[in-house]
Amino acid sequence: MSKPPQKRLYIKTYGCQMNVYDSERMADVLRPLGYALTDQPDDADLVVLNTCHIREKAADKVYSELGRIRRIKEIRAEAGRSTRIAVAGCVAQAEGEEIMRRAPVVDLVIGPQSYHRLPELIARTSRQLGERLAADFQPEDKFDRLPEERTVHGYSAFLTVQEGCDKFCTFCVVPYTRGAEFSRGPEAIEAEARRLADQGVREVTLLGQNVNAYMKEQDGGGLAALVRRLAKVPDLDRIRYTTSHPRDMDEALISAHAEVEALMPYLHLPVQAGSDRVLKAMNRGHTALHYLRLVEKIRAARPDIALSGDFIVGFPGESEADFEETLEVVREARYASAFSFKYSRRPGTPAAAMPGQVAEEVKAERLQRLQGLLEEQRQAFNRAMAGRTVPVLFERPGRYQGQIVGRSPYLQAVHAEAPERLLGQIVPVRISGAGSNSLAGSVELEAA
Repeated sequence: MSKPPQKRLYIKTYGCQMNVYDSERMADVLRPLGYALTDQPDDADLVVLNTCHIREKAADKVYSELGRIRRIKEIRAEAGRSTRIAVAGCVAQAEGEEIMRRAPVVDLVIGPQSYHRLPELIARTSRQLGERLAADFQPEDKFDRLPEERTVHGYSAFLTVQEGCDKFCTFCVVPYTRGAEFSRGPEAIEAEARRLADQGVREVTLLGQNVNAYMKEQDGGGLAALVRRLAKVPDLDRIRYTTSHPRDMDEALISAHAEVEALMPYLHLPVQAGSDRVLKAMNRGHTALHYLRLVEKIRAARPDIALSGDFIVGFPGESEADFEETLEVVREARYASAFSFKYSRRPGTPAAAMPGQVAEEVKAERLQRLQGLLEEQRQAFNRAMAGRTVPVLFERPGRYQGQIVGRSPYLQAVHAEAPERLLGQIVPVRISGAGSNSLAGSVELEAA
């Protein structure tokens, strides 16, 4: 049986780790059709924009990129080479019909729950029979139909275990673009983890829009049970997970941080704001005190845990006093890293229509103050690593000859002078100092 002719696939990924995973899986489902990845859109027979709807002006960025891709398509057509264009991801889910109307150059719009159907849909558009818009919610169907084999590069990988969210925070589009919470079965997840380990992956990050809601409504032990199960997979030495919600951080998961060696001491636990009034308007379902007491419990179980978070500045109705309460939460919680953003309206979300929209200049000034405090904490955490010896998973060559780069248990980049044969191994490294974005150290004991 002859192989299909070689074709080129270019995927541009926006946004979260979930989209990175989805892009990898899209490449997997298209590989049997003869598509090989390229990093040059002007060399691509198929261009996929895998979009994110969380950040400000997300749709505008997509249309701007489509304008650039349209010109590439025209140039290729003049040379007798065809180009298919697909828009995937959350912008596709939220604005699919509008994309088709505004950008007729697009051949296919496909939501995040339908990308397993890419081969079928591309074939249809090629025959111009087209279902050009595929944006429904069928996560069970998606995961059942994805190919078992994944192509991964490197020693760490993302592994989706949960999708969607039922929390309906008033600022967030995820429930409308990713649908209701859905958890994959633990058997399928373990099987995928074993296949990743067989390919040399030493660390997995379990992904979900609300990952610690995994199996909450089922008698499966939740995320803690899944972590304990995956910790038994041979050669899979490190487990992480993101993103969590404080309402779903249960005692079993806290205990897993204390007891499961493979579960890394790094936790991304967004609070979003420190004012109870703002948290209520956000529909977060917790108070600032609840969050801080939760952090205390987690640190009691795992004293060396590094805490990360998300913050939204300038939510509708936020006063200066409300913002000061956010700064106070930051001071008490002590973050090793964090993401912070100005509030931006998302069409169709309740917050977009709320009164008291905060002026842009006020949001910018508050964000600057918040980020200054968060950066102070990050740098202090990194400086405190000096003199410590930590296990580092080396993942790639460094910028300089004889240098390799890896990650600490706390997700910090670590540079060391060491031979490349240590790539893919976890090696003790004594930290000598901290730069602005990474740590430097020396290998204490070379692995065999």
